[in-house]
Amino acid sequence: MSKQSIDECVKDSLQTYFEDLRGIEPDGLYDLIVKAVERPMLELVMNKAGNNQSRAAQWLGLNRNTLRKKLLEHRLLAD
Repeated sequence: MSKQSIDECVKDSLQTYFEDLRGIEPDGLYDLIVKAVERPMLELVMNKAGNNQSRAAQWLGLNRNTLRKKLLEHRLLAD
């Protein structure tokens, strides 16, 4: 088990991001974060699930069609 929770990792990364901005106000932060987290999460879960979309969808708590849509959006699945 990880010594640091996922939310702590995200919070630490965001803190560093804001420090790196040095006072510049971010734009589109929500979409930036979702894209930054969603793609690697999908890649890893699909890998761990042996590219079985049904299993990966179950692990993620998503409908298989929703997972497929997200995989296509991130170009992680051929059309």
